[in-house]
Amino acid sequence: MPAPTKGARLGGSPAHERMIIAGLATELFRHGRITTTETKAKRLRPHAERLITQAKKGDLASRRRVMQTVRDKGVVYELFEEIAPTFSERPGGYTRITKVGPRKGDNAPMAVIELVTEEYSAKQSVVKEAEGAAKNASKADEKPAAEESTAPRREEAATAGEDDA
Repeated sequence: MPAPTKGARLGGSPAHERMIIAGLATELFRHGRITTTETKAKRLRPHAERLITQAKKGDLASRRRVMQTVRDKGVVYELFEEIAPTFSERPGGYTRITKVGPRKGDNAPMAVIELVTEEYSAKQSVVKEAEGAAKNASKADEKPAAEESTAPRREEAATAGEDDA
């Protein structure tokens, strides 16, 4: 569970904030995307992704754990039977937050949080991993070269100290 945020909460009390998050999660799973404030979207994302991860397990204990947050049995059924299987190959990142313009009434920054519908390709993650490994290898090659250039200076300093003695 994420660490509690500092400062003011979404609704006022911790219980009210939990209820707001539960309501947002229920509507997100019901509709697939919702428009809300950026703050609420950022607070909702880790909870929604955790619920999807639980739904991917698919056992009774996971269903009961999800039911503690999402009270609507129809939405829980949809989450376990329709949404979770689409994310079976994806290791995480089930939601996307897109910022939209400010709200007309009070100029609050708005965002759309939605479930990712694109097909996950394991090939993309392998390519990214290979690129990261290549970067790390190039950095490692540069580091010994820098150490070699400083090594003769140390030896020269050591021999200069011996000559004086």
